[in-house]
Amino acid sequence: MNEGASLEVVLEAVHGAVVELVVAPPTGEVQIRSVALIDADDLSAHIDADLCLIVGVPEAQVVTWLDDRALARDLPRAVMTKTTAVSPALRQAARHSGVALASVHPQARWERLLSMIRSVLDRSQRQLEPVGEDTDLYELARTVASLTKGMVSIEDELSHVLAYSASDDAADELRTLSILGREGPRDYLRRLREMGVFDRIERSDDVVEVPPDENLGIRRRLVVGVRSIPDDAGKATVLGSIWIQEGQHPFSSDSEGVLRGAASVAARLVTRIRDAPTNEAVQIQRLLGARGGGVDVPALAAALSISAVQPAAVVGFEPIGDARKGLTSSLRLHASAFHRSSLATAIGDRVYVLFPGPTSDIALESWTREVVTRVENGTGVALRAVVAGSVPTLSDAAAARFEVDRVLDRTSGDSRVTTLEQSRTTVLLGEIVELVAHHDQLIDPRIATLQRYDDKNDGVMRQSLEAYLAEFGDVRAAAGKLQVHPNTLRYRIKRVEGILGVDLGDPDERVLIELQLRIARR
Repeated sequence: MNEGASLEVVLEAVHGAVVELVVAPPTGEVQIRSVALIDADDLSAHIDADLCLIVGVPEAQVVTWLDDRALARDLPRAVMTKTTAVSPALRQAARHSGVALASVHPQARWERLLSMIRSVLDRSQRQLEPVGEDTDLYELARTVASLTKGMVSIEDELSHVLAYSASDDAADELRTLSILGREGPRDYLRRLREMGVFDRIERSDDVVEVPPDENLGIRRRLVVGVRSIPDDAGKATVLGSIWIQEGQHPFSSDSEGVLRGAASVAARLVTRIRDAPTNEAVQIQRLLGARGGGVDVPALAAALSISAVQPAAVVGFEPIGDARKGLTSSLRLHASAFHRSSLATAIGDRVYVLFPGPTSDIALESWTREVVTRVENGTGVALRAVVAGSVPTLSDAAAARFEVDRVLDRTSGDSRVTTLEQSRTTVLLGEIVELVAHHDQLIDPRIATLQRYDDKNDGVMRQSLEAYLAEFGDVRAAAGKLQVHPNTLRYRIKRVEGILGVDLGDPDERVLIELQLRIARR
């Protein structure tokens, strides 16, 4: 059984600038074994988690929820909520119910906080051991911090924080902003470039010392590049970097050696995430229903070390344009930093990320939007994405992927991140048009008659009809769109009605004609 971690350990791990304890647990210590994101729709459900992250719920509603849960004796052990100043009413409700209350920085990202807490709980039963192949990025950061006496951040090649160690009171603004997902002081970043820090860690395995800057409040740092094993031509790929900020104590004497060793381990971890084995990709594709035939879901789940009976979610990404190089690896890495059990694979031009286990739809959509923005800003590759809602078990993952494809097939890049619920009208209408288009007996020949008339007379009757219907029969609006006189359009519509033999004042006729025009455009 997972003994979990104490609330004190969790708070220490997630950094004091991100979360602050405002109401201590009445017993002095609380053990956290599970964590969950809770939104307004979840407030009436039974609470299965020891720690609840309350997302997007007004403070007054949180107070009522705590009071009601206290009466029902169905309370979590601790609650975290975003607020700039915790009200006396919320403090009193937490004390009265016996729940520890922590305030989350308004600009902190819920998905990053959730990922960090889960990582703390996952490793809570393991002793701090020398770095080995079974570590993860968060454990690597924690180990390096222990050995160097500094505060560690592991970043990708775009300077996005992937993992970090706990901080002490000496954490400077740059570290705090980086952990919150915000950019550091521009003057300092410009200074790093002028010093050639980024160039040096990209070209060599040397550890670079960055001196403090008292004017900007930046403390001393050491940094090393995370680089791949050189290829036959001696070229290494830059995968990221490891930074150590000096805290309350000076760095240990062997910090540079520890950093060089950590860079090698980080390179293996990042490469393992980016270049998942082909066999694993095939297994994921089978789970997503992309390889046909019967699928033994329990056997595949066991091979992938995930649960077959817990919920799952799927997010699909598709590039806008032809740039696809490295997309799967980049998305796999971002997904692994958010949810350590995530699995990613490419099927055709699309990349699918499978999230096994309970995942908040709100957090997942927020993460997806962040990734789409990050990938575009960092690589110039524009993406669109679809988030499938959580399904009951892993056996339903194929249905979730089918839902993703339905939306990607029927929508454009106008909405960069969407769901079936948000795009249902577009999706269903597109499917209806395609269904009708595949049955000749459902095609109205009168649209072809109108097109032949235009072809013969160099006319614009079909264009005029489409503008008229798009403006719901408003002649002046449609005429303005076509840049013709309203009387000219009225004449054309009368002529169209004669050619088609319809009365466009009849709503049934209009629905049929609009549908047939969509099929013709297709």
